[in-house]
Amino acid sequence: MNPPDYPTEDVPLQGVNYGGLPIQPAVVQQTAVNINTDVPVIIEYPQDHIIWSICCFAYANPFCLGLAALIYSIKARDRKVVGDVDGARRYGSTARCLNIISTIIVSTVFLALIIGITVLTTTIVSYRTANLNSPREQYGFSY
Repeated sequence: MNPPDYPTEDVPLQGVNYGGLPIQPAVVQQTAVNINTDVPVIIEYPQDHIIWSICCFAYANPFCLGLAALIYSIKARDRKVVGDVDGARRYGSTARCLNIISTIIVSTVFLALIIGITVLTTTIVSYRTANLNSPREQYGFSY
């Protein structure tokens, strides 16, 4: 932006000529902002985790934890709308804890179910292959 002929340090601020008017010095405007330190400024509102609660309620609802999480999420959203940030934070934290517990329970049950089906399948397959190679099957005896 700076031309090589005129470095910015060497050029003093000068007045501006507006259509034949005399040259006047430039006016600097200042703005003051008053900040009240008595009222705490909250930049980020607490989260209500409502989407996670809906998913826990719809897909995984062990011991009605998903329903309880959904209720606490709605309460957190209501508190946030009213302006009670501390109440919204408490309800949101409770909803988050219930969602975590619900997710852990469902994940554990799902993993146990997958392991159980795998063990059952391998047991059945190994039993059938062991019976196909037995001597009575080779000679045509069936009991």
